[in-house]
Amino acid sequence: MTDYSKTVNLLESPFPMRGNLAKREPEWLKSWYELKRYQKLRQKAAGRPKFILHDGPPYANGDIHIGHAVNKILKDIIIRSKTQAGFDAPYVPGWDCHGLPIEVMVEKLHGKDMPKARFRELCREYAAEQIARQKKDFIRLGVLGDWDNPYLTMDFKTEADTVRTLGEIYQSGYLYCGAKPVQFCLDCGSSLAEAEVEYKDKISPAIDAAYPFKDNAALAEAFGLSNIDGEACAVIWTTTPWTLPASQAVSAGAEIVYQLIDTPKGKLVLAKDLAEDAMKRYGFDADGLTVLAETTGAALENLHLSHPFIERDILMLNGDHVTTDAGTGLVHTAPAHGLEDYFVSNKYGIELYNPVNAEGRYISEVPRVAGMTVWEANPVIIEWLQENNRLLANAKLEHSYAHCWRHKTPLIYRATGQWFIGMDKAGADGRTLRDKALKAVDDTEFFPSWGRARLQAMIEGRPDWVVSRQRYWGTPMTFFVHKETGELHPNSAELLEQVAQRIEEKGIEAWFALDKSELLSAEDCEQYDKLTDTMDVWFDSGSTHYSVLKQRDGLAWPADLYLEGSDQHRGWFQSSMLTGCASSMARAPYKQLLTHGFVVDQNGRKMSKSIGNVVAPQEVYNEFGADILRLWAASTDYSGELAISKEILKRVTESYRRIRNTLSFLFANLSDFNPFEHAVPQDQMVEIDRYALILARRLQERVAGDYYPRYTFHFAVKDIVSFCSEDLGAFYLDILKDRLYTTKADSHARRSAQTALYHITRSLVLLIAPVLCFTGEEAWDIIGGGEEDSVLFHTWHEFPPVNEKAEAEIVKKWTAVREVREAVTAAIEPLRTDKTVGSSLQAEIEISAPEESYRALQALGSELRFALLVSKAAVTKGDELNVSAHASQGGKCERCWHYTDDIGSVSGHETICGRCADNIDGKGEERHYA
Repeated sequence: MTDYSKTVNLLESPFPMRGNLAKREPEWLKSWYELKRYQKLRQKAAGRPKFILHDGPPYANGDIHIGHAVNKILKDIIIRSKTQAGFDAPYVPGWDCHGLPIEVMVEKLHGKDMPKARFRELCREYAAEQIARQKKDFIRLGVLGDWDNPYLTMDFKTEADTVRTLGEIYQSGYLYCGAKPVQFCLDCGSSLAEAEVEYKDKISPAIDAAYPFKDNAALAEAFGLSNIDGEACAVIWTTTPWTLPASQAVSAGAEIVYQLIDTPKGKLVLAKDLAEDAMKRYGFDADGLTVLAETTGAALENLHLSHPFIERDILMLNGDHVTTDAGTGLVHTAPAHGLEDYFVSNKYGIELYNPVNAEGRYISEVPRVAGMTVWEANPVIIEWLQENNRLLANAKLEHSYAHCWRHKTPLIYRATGQWFIGMDKAGADGRTLRDKALKAVDDTEFFPSWGRARLQAMIEGRPDWVVSRQRYWGTPMTFFVHKETGELHPNSAELLEQVAQRIEEKGIEAWFALDKSELLSAEDCEQYDKLTDTMDVWFDSGSTHYSVLKQRDGLAWPADLYLEGSDQHRGWFQSSMLTGCASSMARAPYKQLLTHGFVVDQNGRKMSKSIGNVVAPQEVYNEFGADILRLWAASTDYSGELAISKEILKRVTESYRRIRNTLSFLFANLSDFNPFEHAVPQDQMVEIDRYALILARRLQERVAGDYYPRYTFHFAVKDIVSFCSEDLGAFYLDILKDRLYTTKADSHARRSAQTALYHITRSLVLLIAPVLCFTGEEAWDIIGGGEEDSVLFHTWHEFPPVNEKAEAEIVKKWTAVREVREAVTAAIEPLRTDKTVGSSLQAEIEISAPEESYRALQALGSELRFALLVSKAAVTKGDELNVSAHASQGGKCERCWHYTDDIGSVSGHETICGRCADNIDGKGEERHYA
């Protein structure tokens, strides 16, 4: 008896169904490194248009977390998709290496008692160890880049170029030194940048305190009264009692209406809109009190008060920062401890007085609280007010308060001598940095678009940038400062370049070890000192556009794209923009900004070790493989929060399996196909094959022409998976199996199908490669040019050209067929349910269809049954679509499984149909449509 299984074209797939990614990916990475894949790509891409994505440097401390993984994967998808789109897209990864967290770790490991040069050496060693660990994990994720030559902010050349960037900003006129209140961390012992501040709830004492007026006659005149008897007081409300020793004024709103109210505690001045609530806090019935008069804050300007517990004259000011949102409408003003206080005091010529040292303790001249921390002083000051009969109310208030992002401890505003980059200071070109930065925001394209408003608001409201730090492990501010005047040396620009050249050779230690006599004359040595401050680490990373993009061969300035998490609107995006705008470039160092959200668990909760919901990237790629993590990152809408869990990853694995199974089928049916020998010209292909090519080309146009360029990767993944499951799996490939398996191996019908599959496979592999980099390369090894080839060496697939009119007709026809096919499937389903038929091939159908559908179906002739996956199909014209189905009475062909009346009609082939017998021994069947 004939074994007909040997007569069908069932071929082994060289692309296994199981990816076994976790085991095989490291082997592929090793091979790619040995083959110098990245270096060869640079050679092949030379001369193409540039696309530069500048890497925002992660901090060199601790293993990478899932947020790092998302960030690097998104960058890699862009680099790969741009490469395949025909760009030269080099990627130089980087690390941020200076700063306090590394200092803290080195102190924990080695202690604090050591020479500062040795301390910096240990910091450098620690950072290098962390970089090696992080780099290994980033490479394991399949991220393609110049990993042998990353940029580090602690590289000698980078440190020198950071100093040069500071020099440019100095020459542009935006750098200045001033004693100004800055957000200060007592644990860091240093000022903080805006990006190092986070807000958390804090419980503070909220007090109302009375400041007695010194001149009742002047107060009476301000309120339009003839006289005022007894003591009258201005009442302030504050949640920082510790700032009262530095209080030097009381601010009122010029247009706010104030009342003079007679109370059991004396005559009190408060804002009219807040008086009723204030009286309740003091335990008074407002209805029983007398309002003596009203006036505006403008009339109170320049009146004199007494400090509530220190011998000090207090001036009343008018300030725009005063509101009637809460409190009393009068604000005690300590220019050393608040920016608004500082600005309004400056306007009135009030000198800055700071009684709090760098440890957060009061200096010796402050009575009662000398030596105490500001937090210890709060209850003492409240008691002091009580003793002086100046405390009107005292309560606890929970409110949002600035905290250090490292130590999670409350910050204070404290005036210190710091170096600033001025936002509203006119530069050498007469323009303010704020104006330049806002123009840069206008000139930038944002993904998602809401990033524009966010960054613009931050630029509009940000204070001057404090760029100096009182730390040891950082790029030094290499200036010489006059001992008496604090002015910079007149030859600072030239001296700075000389220092930069030394740093380029020996690193930052060249500055710290420098004897000033090596650069200054004997006279200058007497008058000038080396500045001991280091730069804010955000200045380091923010100036890498100069130290990397402008200095490295193969890169370009400005970058096409910066991509980071949404917190970087106040971090790296902003520091990069400001250094670019404040230097000679006078613009942002990027054309586009892309922002991604933070990773949360499936319930929307932040990742937390205490909750136990942390998903580590190392665990994911060790269990599932890096391609699954990459597919998750790409299929999630990164513009909001990205949810991850084991359950979510399992669903992602199902999508991956759909893509992989599709490729496995495609490769199996291309095993004996050589496109140079067997390809069928498009105009001679079976019609459904041409339709499948149209679907594949349109998918490529959407994914490669729209989704990848707009960075909407989740749409790309959705369409690719849908194409595999719906257009291919549930339609085209389902129909195609009969022709692939049962027609002659070298028949026109089969070669036509294989021609379509070849184009579809090449296109699909190229489309998935930016996301599924390991799977893409695995597939390209089969369809490409061997071990030396790479999917990255190729641009998007080029489909055969097609006539637009012919395409429209084919699409219209096969869209109608697919709609009917859905109705056929629905009609057969009840027969399946009641076991009348098994597969759809056991069914015969009659279709009544309206004109358009009828014409589409009728045109397929005898091949209609193949398109509908039934053994017999008849179609008539009707008013609407109706399908009836019944079980075939014919016999089942052992070879093709169709049910037909001609089983055994050919001698010698008693168990198969005449069509199959012809495909074995005859010239074979012809197919024109399906």
